Amino acid sequence: MTPTTARLALATCAELPDLDPDDHALRDALAERGVAIEAVVWDDPTIDWGTYTHVLIRSTWDYTERPAQFADWTRRVERTSTLLNPATVVGWNIDKQYLRDLENAGLPIVPTIWLDPERNFDSRAIHTRFPAFGDFVIKPTVSAGSRDTGRYNAGVTQQRSMAITHAKNLLGVGRRVMIQRYLRNVDTTGETGLVYVDGEFSHSVRKNALLEGPYRVGLADELYRQEIMTAREANDAERELADRVVAALPDVIPGVDGPLLYTRVDLIPDDDGTPVVLEVELTEPSLFFAHAEGSVQRFADAVAARL
Repeated sequence: MTPTTARLALATCAELPDLDPDDHALRDALAERGVAIEAVVWDDPTIDWGTYTHVLIRSTWDYTERPAQFADWTRRVERTSTLLNPATVVGWNIDKQYLRDLENAGLPIVPTIWLDPERNFDSRAIHTRFPAFGDFVIKPTVSAGSRDTGRYNAGVTQQRSMAITHAKNLLGVGRRVMIQRYLRNVDTTGETGLVYVDGEFSHSVRKNALLEGPYRVGLADELYRQEIMTAREANDAERELADRVVAALPDVIPGVDGPLLYTRVDLIPDDDGTPVVLEVELTEPSLFFAHAEGSVQRFADAVAARL
């Protein structure tokens, strides 16, 4: 491969100035391809982003506390540089209300009830939207790494009360809320994350279930919850659904007219074992290179080809 002198910024956050450990292999693989790289904190006011021809978003995991500022940063970067993935994609993907677009496109998602702060829901109105039985999840539509998220048992009065408080607190500070029935098969099967590079399937991993109980305030101080990852070969049904999601993105995201550099589709099984979409990560997903031989080389090749 012909070396390039292009300057590439790998955008990260102040808590991970040297990138997440999983991206160290990517940094090394890009260097081997002659790509001049720097890890740069996205909200560092001293950075002149125009000095980089390309910016690749990686571990910017504190943006959920300042989503508007982050979205504005992506647009500013694009005035002088090429952003991977583009700002229009990031803007669409920041808020999990994008799942509505996927559902409208005929893709199966985890059944979700949406609460908007403008509706001024009182406790009774929130309560009536909870499932009548089983476990359910409360989370904000802008979140990452299971932050500000809790799991509740609909049959336990105290937990329903805690869930109301959780939802009211989020709504009270202007955050939109999702209520999702907890699909118990995830406890045994886990999540399957399928990674696509330039629109082509690269590899898949298994993520253990993270939610064990109600939201606890102390967890809000964590950058993300630690995940237990293992390699997994996605089954035919998972591949078929994830392929459909990737194929649908140009139709549901304004301004997208071709394959994105990276996409991660997270699926979980419903009560019948059929996969449904939990999330589609297009902004700053972990790509789990350590769990798939050759994956970092494939991704580095794709990045270098875009420079």
